[in-house]
Amino acid sequence: MSKNIVIFSTKGGVGKTFVAVNLAVSLAKEKQRVCLVDLDLPGPSDMAKILGVEPKRSIKDLILVLKDHPQEFKKEEFLINQWGVDFLNSTLKIDDFLNLNPEDIKIVLNFLDNEYDYLVIDTADNFSETLITALNQANLVLLVVTPEIPAIYQAKWALDTLELLKFPLAMVYLILNRAGAAASISWQEIKLNLAVEIIMQIPSEGRAATLAVNRAVPVVIDNPKAKITLAFKKLVKELLTKPELFIKRYELADLFSFKGLEKEKIFWQDKIPPVSLKTPAAEEATDEILLLKKRVHGRLIEELNIKRLDLRTFSDAEKIKNLRDKAEGIVINLLTKEAGIFITSESARKQLTKEILDEALGLGPLEDLLADPTITDIMVNNKDEVYIERFGKIELTGKKFISNEQVRTVIERILAPIGRRIDESMPMVDARLPDGSRVNAIIPPLSLTGPSLTIRKFRKERFKIDELIQLNTLSPAMAEFLKASVIGRKNMVVSGGTGSGKTTVLNILSEFIPDNERIVTIEDAAELKLHQQHWIRLESRPPNIEGKGAITIRDLFRNTLRMRPDRIIIGECRGQETLDMLQAMNTGHDGSLTTIHANSTHDVLVRLDSMILMSGIELPIRAIREMIASAIDLIIHTARLSDGSRKIVQITEVAGMKDEIHIDLRDIFIFKQTGLDQQGKVLGDFQATGYIPSFIEDIRIKGILLPEDIFNPPTS
Repeated sequence: MSKNIVIFSTKGGVGKTFVAVNLAVSLAKEKQRVCLVDLDLPGPSDMAKILGVEPKRSIKDLILVLKDHPQEFKKEEFLINQWGVDFLNSTLKIDDFLNLNPEDIKIVLNFLDNEYDYLVIDTADNFSETLITALNQANLVLLVVTPEIPAIYQAKWALDTLELLKFPLAMVYLILNRAGAAASISWQEIKLNLAVEIIMQIPSEGRAATLAVNRAVPVVIDNPKAKITLAFKKLVKELLTKPELFIKRYELADLFSFKGLEKEKIFWQDKIPPVSLKTPAAEEATDEILLLKKRVHGRLIEELNIKRLDLRTFSDAEKIKNLRDKAEGIVINLLTKEAGIFITSESARKQLTKEILDEALGLGPLEDLLADPTITDIMVNNKDEVYIERFGKIELTGKKFISNEQVRTVIERILAPIGRRIDESMPMVDARLPDGSRVNAIIPPLSLTGPSLTIRKFRKERFKIDELIQLNTLSPAMAEFLKASVIGRKNMVVSGGTGSGKTTVLNILSEFIPDNERIVTIEDAAELKLHQQHWIRLESRPPNIEGKGAITIRDLFRNTLRMRPDRIIIGECRGQETLDMLQAMNTGHDGSLTTIHANSTHDVLVRLDSMILMSGIELPIRAIREMIASAIDLIIHTARLSDGSRKIVQITEVAGMKDEIHIDLRDIFIFKQTGLDQQGKVLGDFQATGYIPSFIEDIRIKGILLPEDIFNPPTS
């Protein structure tokens, strides 16, 4: 593979083509196989004139042969040998330039790669697609500048643009042309203003240069004793004796190669790799990537002094943006310095930079997962195991953290903005992300496998009842009945297992609450999203570092009763607040809503019994059951089925007491499963049982229209 040297400048008239020709000829004089490539496509063929040749073929002709008939390639037909250098001309007419594209240029450069020791590539003075293609194929970039203010400003702009395109400045060096000219700026001042090293100073020797150009002979041939010639000899000696000046180019597949696998999918892990790809070779490639990222990550933390940053910085969008902008250029150069490599794909460079910045300044591998709208849950078991739930199915991703310490850092970044903490004295915590996503974290010594993190993502857009009907979560008749029940101020409990959709259903039910009512919501981690204006959100608070200052759901509930609420919504009843909730429902706070973890509607009653008894108040079972029966009107039971779909599988009325201790539960609507199709999708339909709720007349008296035929069971 050749060493590719790209000569460029964004300012015309600085001697870029002059440098390219004389460098190529100087390398050839040292017995190197050199090809001089003219990629200054839009301009006239200055390079041909300096070499003293008249090309009959152009790069376009070579592209046509390489694409269609590579076996017909004959070097002497397309390349002109002059002064020991093979020369490839740019274009013969403007049409040639207009019909070229970056992929065509890449084909040519890849072909020449195998034929020469060095490619010296001259480019146009603008950031065109051709220049970007050439830079992506480079091992060394030489930026030509003259000692004058406009040229220096142009050079600074060029370097800034390179950084923006994720090119490492570690592979860029300056060539100072016409150095020492009268009234010129000194090289010391130029070095202070430009962030790269000066590798060569070409003396201001106008007579020797002009004579050589006019004779169509390179100055290093025309005048072997000129100071310019000696400067080129010195540069060539450095290039030949210092291989570290040349950054190794890698295609993505070459850098982390292993047989029989889809390399880019494993490298970027942008898709969840199937189990068949989790082979030792895949693991080895992933580990190699992680080691590279870990080295760069460590150096970046040192350079930015991230460990000393106040964690609150990470919740300030403006500060984190400024920090990220500063870090981008550092990462690109660290990649080159740490690994000695240059990834030729611009998109690959951007992605790798993003991943390292995410790990240093964001939530690491979780950033992409949080941005994916198809993912509902993220489960980090430890640094090497990150699972997701997508479309109701749990999958192992290819994502990995650099270390368990990084998992811990991510947890702390989530907790810091909301004033919560996690440490050995308080090794588990519930919290939320700024977008409302619910977070649970647990660390050693409680978690034996390392820090563990679970994120229930919050849907940015609220579900509407029509969407749930389209998703077959419930039927139109069920939706109509629930709407009437909410408006009619019936007390409801939404039950179900973990991830069955309880909070989604609670959000949907709250949508039907009239706008003129005062609503108070109470949650451990705020995730309800109501559209009403008259809405007060309350959130519990854990104890401080001294174990004091905790505000529980029960404390908030008692305070809520003094806030003149029309509706009370508790995100989840799971403790002593249950008794308070039932008492409130029985004393005028009708229309209240809550959720509870349970496996069935009957299990809801058992759970309520248990939570009331655990509150420390000694009540007979009969009294508890009577309280439940008079407080709760409806239980809406949700479930996640075997195919991952979520449905309301029961709407049940709490219809009073059967006898002294048994509550009468009457199903109004059910989901009846009939089987599975060939893809494993659950088959079945929603059915009314034929039971008409006892409060139907109360709903109608309030002027709420509800057709009675929605309760008719299906006819066989």
